[in-house]
Amino acid sequence: MLIQPTEKVKNGDKLGERGFYMIEHKILISEEKLDKRIRELAKQISEDYKGEDITLICTLKGAVYFTIDLSKKITDSDVILDFIRVSSYGVNNRETTGKPDFKLDISENIGNKNVIIVEDIIDSGITLSYLYDYLKTKNPKSLKICVLLDKKARRQKKIKVDYTGFEIENKFVLGYGLDYDEKYRNLPYIGYVEV
Repeated sequence: MLIQPTEKVKNGDKLGERGFYMIEHKILISEEKLDKRIRELAKQISEDYKGEDITLICTLKGAVYFTIDLSKKITDSDVILDFIRVSSYGVNNRETTGKPDFKLDISENIGNKNVIIVEDIIDSGITLSYLYDYLKTKNPKSLKICVLLDKKARRQKKIKVDYTGFEIENKFVLGYGLDYDEKYRNLPYIGYVEV
């Protein structure tokens, strides 16, 4: 499902309706579309695991909102949350450096457990591939990947994504956990900035 923008949000020199100055951006995926798709993903995951415990590993910081909302909608399984932080983006950088940098490791033992890596966005696939290979060494019973946004056009490293929210064009996106210089994560929708 390729998503197209729906509306424009006021530019950065005016106080936005949310009470702070906003960079000019357009809405790509509305709050309602996000909620509907996350419910569908949670239903699929619930059916796939049929009551087995699931460990969701949230990739910080961008996937926090997605992980929490997804976990609340998974039924018939106990969900354990853990967090990891790996990045291939430098500070104030919109392009990947291609070199994953490990910032925080998981705290749970995932040996012989069903694990789903929850990621906000996959583009080059370099970081997610690195993370997948790293977690595989911890001997989980199963290891799958769930991404909210997929920029297939930017893929450099082949990697299997088991659950995908939306396929998007190569745009710089923000909101719903995704940031622009650490700002705008708290927008309830996903927008994009034309650069």
